[in-house]
Amino acid sequence: MKHTIPTRAQIPREDQWDLSSLFTSPQDWEEAFAQLDSYIEQAKPFAGTLGSSPRRLREFLDFLNETGMLMERLEYYALLKYSEDAGDSVNQARMGMITQKSAQAAAAFSFVEPELMEIETERMDQLLSDPLIKPFEIKLTKILRFRPYTLSSDQERLLALQADAAETPSQTFEALTNVDLELGSVETEEGAKPLSQSTLASFLQHENREVRRSAYMQFYRQFDAHKHTLSSLYSGSVKQDAYRAQVRGFSSSRAMALYPDNVDEQVYDNLIEEVRSGHSSLQRYYRLKQQVRGLDELRHYDVYLPFSSGVKTRYSFDEAVDTVCNALSVLGDEYTGVIREGLTGGWVDKYENKGKRSGAFSAGSYTGYPYILMNYKEDVLRDLFTLAHEGGHSMHSHYSAKHNPFQHYQYTIFEAEVASTFNEQLLADYLLQHAETPQMRAYIIGKQLDDIVATIFRQTMFAEFEHTVHRLYEDGTPLTVELLRGTYRELMNAYLGSGVTLEEISDLEGLRIPHFYRAFYVYKYATGLSAALALSRQVTQGGEAQRQRYLRFLASGGSAFPIESLAEAGVDMSSREPVREAVAVFDRLLDQMEDLI
Repeated sequence: MKHTIPTRAQIPREDQWDLSSLFTSPQDWEEAFAQLDSYIEQAKPFAGTLGSSPRRLREFLDFLNETGMLMERLEYYALLKYSEDAGDSVNQARMGMITQKSAQAAAAFSFVEPELMEIETERMDQLLSDPLIKPFEIKLTKILRFRPYTLSSDQERLLALQADAAETPSQTFEALTNVDLELGSVETEEGAKPLSQSTLASFLQHENREVRRSAYMQFYRQFDAHKHTLSSLYSGSVKQDAYRAQVRGFSSSRAMALYPDNVDEQVYDNLIEEVRSGHSSLQRYYRLKQQVRGLDELRHYDVYLPFSSGVKTRYSFDEAVDTVCNALSVLGDEYTGVIREGLTGGWVDKYENKGKRSGAFSAGSYTGYPYILMNYKEDVLRDLFTLAHEGGHSMHSHYSAKHNPFQHYQYTIFEAEVASTFNEQLLADYLLQHAETPQMRAYIIGKQLDDIVATIFRQTMFAEFEHTVHRLYEDGTPLTVELLRGTYRELMNAYLGSGVTLEEISDLEGLRIPHFYRAFYVYKYATGLSAALALSRQVTQGGEAQRQRYLRFLASGGSAFPIESLAEAGVDMSSREPVREAVAVFDRLLDQMEDLI
């Protein structure tokens, strides 16, 4: 029987998310959207008056919150409707409308931060000490931290005008790799299947080695044909980073990128040094994978194979919710009660339909539900983990919105991956406790190993590459295609070791990572999972005090910088210990896998 993807209209209402927490109908959205012009006009009289009195500043900050909450509701509704069916012309138009209006609003409020910076320090201290301004002290303090790196209004305007052009390397990279490159198709036992940036991962996990090899070589031959263009685009992005850092007075691009989260550069260096100390463990992982899979050698197109194949499971969506909630029971009745009600009562858009965005995400806002997009499949065990992962994000958003005012409820990306991967760790522990066969145990342990490699070792290698390339350029070294490829190949050899055979074109991987166009971002994946591994052990092996500390972390929102909020939860990410212990966890999982085989 041929499988057909249903249209949006064919998805039962109970399997769709309930967007009424944002707007009860598209008409309500349109009415709210029509109010934005009024808000934009109302912003103008505030310009030049923010430092005149505490009452005037408070009046503006309340107005800013009101505008921000309306904008957030409008943007999230448009995004979610577009994500559920991007082929719907109404959804397309709505998304375009709010994108344009958001740009207009940003321009209307662009005076705010420069004007706050220009208020003399003594006067600002007086304003911050006033009871009227106290609820906004955290927000204002975070803004004012940037005073040493903020330019004059005219200079800031020039930088802002250049921002759109600065996106050209990233936008061109996306256009080239996602649209213009003709990657063709790959022959499989099921027939020819298209090769793309998205499908490459599936091909590299294919059981047929020839399919893996063909997809890999075909993919990277295209990147080889465009290597000079790709090198030029990435070099342009690095140059933009260095330009902005130099203009603002930061010591380096990395210092500028870490400053908003108040993360010391030593945290970045500690991560790299500790993961480098664990290279022998990573290379042991590759040797074990070669042994388990019975390969004469492990080539680079073999490394993404899972340890186990042929493990069959089936969880209906309701059974998946039960399993996730049982796994998270250590967090208490309140947590599991809220997540169960959310997963079954309107948070989740469950199944695939034509035009729906692929993958999964969580989208939490202050006034609406913390929605979850899924493309859930009952026979794919990874989707069970995805539900737990996105549920972790959504519960983080739920607690943050519940316990904080709008002006500082939003947590950082540094913290975001903690709550999601924390839930995955609890789910893995639960499934291992209830595994009925050695094959199932091997699958779950193998997944944990693969996740640590992908999230800690691989992202740290990416982070080291970014840092090395930016430092070379800032020290005056021209960025050529040979230098970029050579730098990346050295890292591949150091991390993967002699047990993995690289192809001549393997180092082109360094020119295909889209995250590199958001410099110094990927390290947060590695620190996030390291923190989650530490916290999940504390909660499962501890008692009520450890559970409450973790829940307070979820509730902290943006009320503190991420290193501070995680320290309050019980893990010190300014030290080396969490990453060192994460590598130790990896070693223990390898021991368990060896015992199983």
